[in-house]
Amino acid sequence: MADPHEFDHVMPDLGGETKKTPEEISENIGGRILFSIIIWIMMNLASTIIGVLAILQTIILIVNGKKPNERVANAGTDVGIWYAKATRYITGDSEVKPWPWTELD
Repeated sequence: MADPHEFDHVMPDLGGETKKTPEEISENIGGRILFSIIIWIMMNLASTIIGVLAILQTIILIVNGKKPNERVANAGTDVGIWYAKATRYITGDSEVKPWPWTELD
């Protein structure tokens, strides 16, 4: 089973504590809806990128004798972390926008 705190170090606003859902979003609701739509479109592109990385890594595993490519694996992890942050923003669990509005961890 996956460790639920595996990515806490790159999502510091979780702080390892149980986080309560914000009672009220502080930003303009129209702006939030617009950003959510843009991020949702970016998430669809990210899903495609993850699929391409998975296929690429599979080919590398076959060719390299079961040894994964570290750069492809790290790229997949980076996209996955971004995707998690984007999900938290568009579902209202966080007010922190993902990259390109904030640093890419």
